[in-house]
Amino acid sequence: MAISVDDVYQKVLAIANKEQRGYITPQEFNLFADHAQKEIFEQYFYDLNQFDRMPGNSMGHSDVKDIIESKISAFEIWTDLANTTVNANGDVNLGQFLLYRVVEVMVSYDSNKNYKPAEEVTAKEYRKYSESPLAKENEKRPVYIHDASGFDRIKIIPPPPAVGSVIINYIKKPLTPKWGYVVSQNSNTALWNPGTSTDFELHPSEESELVYKILKLAGISMVRNDIMKAGQGMESAQIQQEKQ
Repeated sequence: MAISVDDVYQKVLAIANKEQRGYITPQEFNLFADHAQKEIFEQYFYDLNQFDRMPGNSMGHSDVKDIIESKISAFEIWTDLANTTVNANGDVNLGQFLLYRVVEVMVSYDSNKNYKPAEEVTAKEYRKYSESPLAKENEKRPVYIHDASGFDRIKIIPPPPAVGSVIINYIKKPLTPKWGYVVSQNSNTALWNPGTSTDFELHPSEESELVYKILKLAGISMVRNDIMKAGQGMESAQIQQEKQ
């Protein structure tokens, strides 16, 4: 379900090069492509929050909230950390998973895999709850907090024993897109190399928006108002159509 990075690059070049308005190098394109994909991906969550407050409809194929959730679900992962190091203090390093956001943490304190959902709390909430005999965390009501050293690290309290295990449900970041190339010895031009390329991981419906956003960024970089405004105008029209 990926979007071909070469298709996007060729469309961007076709529009930018019209009437000799400018050329975008592969290096520039890769930087703009990464920024554009991140921007679209981040917007999913803001749009979901916006449309979550609006009444939907019974037609799943046209309900905006369902469409956004479907796009996000492609990045949702369940992983069992039974074979991953969870130290004795309950610290878990999730950096290896291209973590964007933790959705749910399930903890088992025995070998029978009786998982309990761990509640996410802030450091302030944890300090407050830990002082209350009734609210204090325990194996029936575990909690987790984000580690001070980064959002890709969490601490589970109480920590699971060696026989226990942890399941994490998380949203992963999309892979960084890359238009890989080799330089032709005959023409000294860049030729697409599929073997070193990485496609966009977004839904196919986002292809047009990727083109528009990359054009806008290219126009800003080249100080070309015509290219920037062309990309900005097409992007605005696309957004208006989606939110009608």
